[in-house]
Amino acid sequence: MNIRIKWLRDQLKSMELDGMIVSNPYNVKYLTGLDAEGVLIVAPKENVFITDSRYIEAVNGQLTIDDEIVAYDVRTLSKFDYEGFFMDCQDVGFEEKYVTYEVYKRYLQTYQVSLVETDGIIENHRVVKDEEEIACIQKACEITDKAFEHAKKVLHYGMTEKQLAFEIEKFMIENGADGLAFDSVVAFGENTSMPHAVPTERKLKSGDIIQLDIGAKYQGYCADFSRVIFVDHVKDEWVSAYEFVREEQQKIVSCLKDGANIKQVIKDREVDYRLKNYEVMHAFGHGVGLEVHEEPVLRSTIENYCKENAVIAIEPGIYKPGRFGIRIEDTYRVTKEGCINLTKSKKDAVIVNLENGGKN
Repeated sequence: MNIRIKWLRDQLKSMELDGMIVSNPYNVKYLTGLDAEGVLIVAPKENVFITDSRYIEAVNGQLTIDDEIVAYDVRTLSKFDYEGFFMDCQDVGFEEKYVTYEVYKRYLQTYQVSLVETDGIIENHRVVKDEEEIACIQKACEITDKAFEHAKKVLHYGMTEKQLAFEIEKFMIENGADGLAFDSVVAFGENTSMPHAVPTERKLKSGDIIQLDIGAKYQGYCADFSRVIFVDHVKDEWVSAYEFVREEQQKIVSCLKDGANIKQVIKDREVDYRLKNYEVMHAFGHGVGLEVHEEPVLRSTIENYCKENAVIAIEPGIYKPGRFGIRIEDTYRVTKEGCINLTKSKKDAVIVNLENGGKN
């Protein structure tokens, strides 16, 4: 029995919906385990996965009787087939946060039903991870930690941001990752002031600060991790900012556990930022899972509460435009008592002395 689709059917019944069209690929994977492009139809009589000829063979090779899903090649379906999935149905759920208006109109015409918003019920359910999901995230974090150690070892003067980003990605894949959880942020010097800097041809030199924001993906699940490396020399202003960011992360971690009020926790951190005349440029964190950015979001403007076995990346940062940026980020598992860090790299300031052969 597919317990996740059974859960969804129970939810739809409580919402007085006759079925649902699931088109967000991450939600499709969560419910079915399938990575192929396609749409999942949760209809009254059956669960249908509609894909095309590029994927149908692979999909049929993955599905078993226990999955309780029938796969169709889109080429074989007629207008009558589409209308038949929801025969005698009135209201069918759809993913209003994902579907464009163009697709919405196509669904109306194709399925001949009334479409009802479902308010992210699948995404909200994905917040709490089961043990298998957590094991995959832990493996992704393990690979990411090792990639950080590798990055420190390959640094040399004249290396570009692009070259270091390539070294990190290559290492992750060679050490068991499916690929990257997201495009790596690798920034040197003044480029670190941009939170989502794109790697460039900027070359590494003595006295630089390096910002890494990296994450491996393992069996579809993500890690998210940020660290700073100082090359040869550290400015006093950098040390002060680094210690502030590290302390802020620890304050957040110490407050988060099952039932914790995220909004209030982040409001307190924003007070600390104001007292230091630092600007808050992004959320202090977010959920991690099949997507690197999931619910909950750690903002003071959103009413959110921690849940046991949620996985959250906590990432305070400071950015001085045109000068420098510092962000520390780790991936945590929320428990009844607190948080467990899944990324194990130390948070002491890392100084790599390239003038002395690259020793820390």
